[in-house]
Amino acid sequence: MGRSLTDTTRLHNGVHMPWFGLGVYKAEAGNEVEQAVQAALEVGYRSIDTAAFYQNEEGVGKALKESGVNREQVFVTTKVWNSDQGYESTLQAFEVSRKKLGLEYLDLYLVHWPVKGKYKDTWRALEKLYKDGFVRAIGVSNFQIHHLQDVMNESEIVPMVNQVEYHPYLTQKELQTFCREQQIQLEAWSPLMRGGELLGHSVVAELAQKYGKTPAQVVLRWDLQNEVVTIPKSVRAERIKENSQIFDFQLSQEDMLKIDALNQNKRIGPDPDNFNF
Repeated sequence: MGRSLTDTTRLHNGVHMPWFGLGVYKAEAGNEVEQAVQAALEVGYRSIDTAAFYQNEEGVGKALKESGVNREQVFVTTKVWNSDQGYESTLQAFEVSRKKLGLEYLDLYLVHWPVKGKYKDTWRALEKLYKDGFVRAIGVSNFQIHHLQDVMNESEIVPMVNQVEYHPYLTQKELQTFCREQQIQLEAWSPLMRGGELLGHSVVAELAQKYGKTPAQVVLRWDLQNEVVTIPKSVRAERIKENSQIFDFQLSQEDMLKIDALNQNKRIGPDPDNFNF
């Protein structure tokens, strides 16, 4: 669990990944995503998470280049979209993403969703990219236990990361335990949900008052203390800074359990076993 914005977790292949980063889902291409990435890097973020599906990789790459921060200091993640899955098409999609980002290599490449009949071939492509040195770590997104087992049974490399929907209304404890046992780092997307439903909950509000923090900061701190990498999305500089100010307090075990108890197995995104694209 991170003690500062630059602290990292060690993936099972030895690569260090920041505990905290910026997600840019739905950040508009051009000025909006560029300014968000620049604001994050200025505050001290060193992890940026994008995807081919977000259609803003070029803006992320431009902001990285213009930031003045050394490439080696920033952990960059992108993902192969569902319509590009399969062995050869994934290799091609990776090259498109890499060129849009303007990078010689990526730090983490993920399979965005477990597309039936394709995700194992997609994973083989990621293994090749990893072995060829184009990406420092490979992983998956939205994979359930059986998807992970399916990949692991027929591959040489265990995924290093599994990025999933994770927040107090969807704690996925069994998946978290499985990933920990297999040394797969769990990462949260949409850690704050959407629309303020979670942040307005009385338990979260009471804890925010107790610790002198915002409801969002309490939830993000809960993520980290559960040893889950988290990448909240914002395009507002003040919110990007505020989200990162979670390293100067610690939730008690009792308060961690209070947040755990909010679980409803409630998804805001698609079910990984039943999704359309």
